[in-house]
Formats: sequence, C-alpha cells, structure tokens
Amino acid sequence: MPADPQRSPTSDPPRRPGTSAVEVRRSSRRNRTVSAYREGDRTVVLIPARMSEAEERRWVNVMLDKLAAQESKRILGDAELAERAERLSAQYFDGRARPTSVRWVTNQNTRWGSCTPVEGSIRLSHRLQGMPEYVVDYVLVHELAHLLVPGHGPRFWRLLEAYPRTERARGYLEGVVAAGRLPHLPTARGE
Repeated sequence: MPADPQRSPTSDPPRRPGTSAVEVRRSSRRNRTVSAYREGDRTVVLIPARMSEAEERRWVNVMLDKLAAQESKRILGDAELAERAERLSAQYFDGRARPTSVRWVTNQNTRWGSCTPVEGSIRLSHRLQGMPEYVVDYVLVHELAHLLVPGHGPRFWRLLEAYPRTERARGYLEGVVAAGRLPHLPTARGE
C-alpha cells in the first residue's frame, strides 16, 4: 500500500536568506533517492524516511544548489518574460502594474532594465540571461514598480520592499558590476 509522504519532523527546515520556503517530505517508499522541485514560492525536497536530521540538512542544501544551478542556465523567451512579469505584478502589486510589452534587448550595456511608463514598455538587458531567476525577477519587479511610480523616491522603494529578495538580488548585480571592473589577470604562458 502506498505510503503518503510525511512532512519532516524537523521544525524548521534549512532556509537561506532570500530563498523560498522549503518543505521536506519524507517517504518510507523512497530508499536512496532525493529529489526536489519548485511549487510556487516553495521548494519541495523529497527524501527517504530513514534519513537523519543531519543528512536531511545536507541534502536540502545540495538540492537547493542544484535547483539554483538549473534555473540559472534556463533562458526565458520574450513571451515567457511577459508571462513572468504578469505573475510578478499579480503577486507583488495586486496586478496593478500592466506592461504593454516586456522583452529582452541587446542595446543596454550600462543598465539592467528600463521602463517607459507612458508606453507601458519594459526592456531587460540580455546580460541578465543566464543569471539566477530571483535576479531576473528583481529587475522585472523593479521595472514593474516604475509603471506605478516613475522615479526612485521613497514611495518607489517602499513598493520594492514587497519583493523579499530585493537586497540579495541587488548584491548579486553589484557583484557582477564589481567583477567587471577587476583587472584581468595575464594568462600563464602557453595557454
């Protein structure tokens, strides 16, 4: 008879700053395999019931890293980008930010994104492609907020507080910019 996956007995599964909630489901039918998937704003990790709490913590971290690596390789098309913007607007702005177009562009090398509120258009730099999804989502949320508040005043930043990964995404983007300013090391001879 099938055993229902059980919620982990640990009270607080490992959670990294700026990550979604993690739900660990234990199954007596699972012997060795561990898997994970995203379910909305939650990450579900499936593990064998016999695992210790220490093994559970280790595997949750391994699976979160694995999912993040997979997501960072996925490149969204313009249609998926527009769908994502619609979902983010619904989630963080009650659907009030309604862009008329959302697309990737290759002519933005000093900005991550831009918005023309009068037209309702949002453009994201192609340099974001391949970055973690939470970073792309942050830039989308930032540009969606400009549809509601054009400038970068206090009201604008209060809107962005709704997105829980704002600080983490900004740090990531600042790191990318800083890395681009580092001097290039000479390569070893013969390379």
